Amino acid sequence: MKKNRRLVQIIVLFAVVLLGGYTIGNAVFGSKDDLPKIGERPPDFALLGTDNKTHRLADYEGKALVINFWGSFCPPCVIETPEFQRQYEKWQAQGKPFEIIGINLSEDQLTVNNFVEKFGLTYDILRDQRNKIERLYGVRSYPTTFFVKPDGSIMDIYVGGLTEEEIDRRIEKLLQF
Repeated sequence: MKKNRRLVQIIVLFAVVLLGGYTIGNAVFGSKDDLPKIGERPPDFALLGTDNKTHRLADYEGKALVINFWGSFCPPCVIETPEFQRQYEKWQAQGKPFEIIGINLSEDQLTVNNFVEKFGLTYDILRDQRNKIERLYGVRSYPTTFFVKPDGSIMDIYVGGLTEEEIDRRIEKLLQF
């Protein structure tokens, strides 16, 4: 009986280790097939903006759209923020069907409001308070920027900081569609 108990314990331990390894491996290295890709539509969202209104992806339908995931703790995000603002002003002044959305990654309202005020941001700033949208979009590094064509498909996904010239070039290409 003692011999069989030992064997059962070893089998149970092996099963637990195997199942745990599978679960962890799947979480870390699991399929990324459901993450947005170039040519596909980005996942829908409903997020509260600094204007205290709920914004949905559908609100921007038919417009060239830049979706920028950022945080005030991220040096490249801080550097590119004024560049996004200048691009927003430039293309809005030309009357182009274009919008920028900045999605903040789980920072508190005061921090976000201070950041918006410091840089005089006039494009929509939304808050992903539980990082749900960040995960849905597969954001792993900050900043990450999605460039969405007016037809609603993703033209480009850029991970890392962008220069104003790079932003301008991508927006110009977006507006050609």
